[in-house]
Amino acid sequence: MTSPATQVALPRVPGLGGLYGRGAWAAARLAAARGTRTPSPALPDVTYVVDDVRAEPDHLTTYQHLLHEPATDALPAGYVHVLGFPVAMALMVRPDFPLPLLGMVHVANRVEQRQALTLGDRLSVRAWARDLRPHRSGTQVDLVTEVSTAGAVAWLGVSTYLAKGVRLPDAPRDDAERPAFTPPVRTGRWELPADVGRRYAAVSGDRNPIHLSPVTARALGFPRAIAHGMYTASRALADVGAARGDAFTWAVEFAAPVLLPATPDVRVVPEADGFAFTAWHPRSGRLHLAGTVTPLHP
Repeated sequence: MTSPATQVALPRVPGLGGLYGRGAWAAARLAAARGTRTPSPALPDVTYVVDDVRAEPDHLTTYQHLLHEPATDALPAGYVHVLGFPVAMALMVRPDFPLPLLGMVHVANRVEQRQALTLGDRLSVRAWARDLRPHRSGTQVDLVTEVSTAGAVAWLGVSTYLAKGVRLPDAPRDDAERPAFTPPVRTGRWELPADVGRRYAAVSGDRNPIHLSPVTARALGFPRAIAHGMYTASRALADVGAARGDAFTWAVEFAAPVLLPATPDVRVVPEADGFAFTAWHPRSGRLHLAGTVTPLHP
């Protein structure tokens, strides 16, 4: 996957607290600018790089416990996302990033894990933005994160985010509707307490206000705090379990947000080439997320 040739080496993985502060300022600046000029359709033409990134044992254990992953030295694919996410987010708070960070919604994610990563591996993280494009509710963009060890790419993730209500100049509208969803027979049910957004924020560093409390979520248009998309996707990956193997693709699309507390119904089942997972509201039948896990065979 081609990245911008201009590379900027960061001395360390940025702290997400400071990035959210910068994101709030950038969102205010973009909101003010819309009254006087049209937002730029260009993305930063730069790749951020951080070398010598390492997992910490206590942090890994906390993640594994919260996400129902086994307590081993293996780094779950969702945990690798946590390690690399701040590097991608640093791009999203740059002055030349055209979309506001706060309130942005994670709508899809795709990971290709090519080999197992373990505690003690020295990782190199690269991140860049690509493919600014219209969506029926606004504008979406991909943030690409590449994680390497010993010179080989071991993990590649593409996170798609939606800025609701933001329309770029001369962009055609994408009015495609999501196919109708009929709830299947469930294989399980998750019990998600009201504080799971804060607990995942503590382990991931992703303290977007939409996940933290009803008050902060309402300020950004949600009736209650919502679960992180990567929390629910990673719970589904954990439900697949060891059958996914060491190398696999993991793709998910997020539909309706999971308002906390919640008890979504879940279905995780084998398919011809892997596994499919789905989660939905048990009473309304409204789809929350759907995806697949496909082992990569030699």
